[in-house]
Amino acid sequence: MSASSLVAEAVWKAIESTGSVTDDQLSILHLVFGKNLERATRIVDQRGVKRVLGEPSGRSIFQVVGESRRKEEYFCFAEHYCACYSFFYDIVNRGEQLCCKHQLAARLAASLGACVEVKVSDEQLALLLSKL
Repeated sequence: MSASSLVAEAVWKAIESTGSVTDDQLSILHLVFGKNLERATRIVDQRGVKRVLGEPSGRSIFQVVGESRRKEEYFCFAEHYCACYSFFYDIVNRGEQLCCKHQLAARLAASLGACVEVKVSDEQLALLLSKL
């Protein structure tokens, strides 16, 4: 894990422990993630992060709205994957970013308790995941 990732992880844990974010924490995250963090905060402010929670297993995936006019929604796992174009282009192919704005929005919203919770059956969640 890179030094940037370790710093970001420490900040995420601090945010999760308090359920709030300070200006200093946002500044550190901005240094690590740049413009993607700014975009992610806009998504969170607009309540654009859903956590789709399967019951009874408790498994979940995030559904995050995009910023385009079409308001597309992308499924993502905050720390590992997003179905958006930027994830594959900037992160996987070019290695220029640590994660996309949708992943950041999911992580921030989860840390702050700002997700819209959507409960579905485990079967429905499996069907959503099969479409990835």
